[in-house]
Amino acid sequence: MADMDFTRKFNLGDQRDLEIKNILSAVYQALQEKGYNPINQIVGYILSEDPTYITNHNNARALIRKVDRDELLQTLVKYYLTH
Repeated sequence: MADMDFTRKFNLGDQRDLEIKNILSAVYQALQEKGYNPINQIVGYILSEDPTYITNHNNARALIRKVDRDELLQTLVKYYLTH
C-alpha cells in the first residue's frame, strides 16, 4: 500500500514531439524532392497557415495539417533551446 501514496505523472509529450519531428521530416523531404527550398516553404506555412506552401507530393500537405501550428512552433522552439 505504500506505493499508492504518490501521484504518477503521465506524459505523452515526448511521443507527440517525435511524431511532429517525423511529420516535419517527411514534409521537408517531399519539398526537397520537388525542388523547393524546404525551409522557406515551411516558414511560409507557419507564418500564414496557408497549406499551399506545402506540396501534395508524398501526401506532405495532409501530413503537416495533422499538426496544429501552435503545437508545431512550440515543438520547434523547445527543440532549438534544448539542443
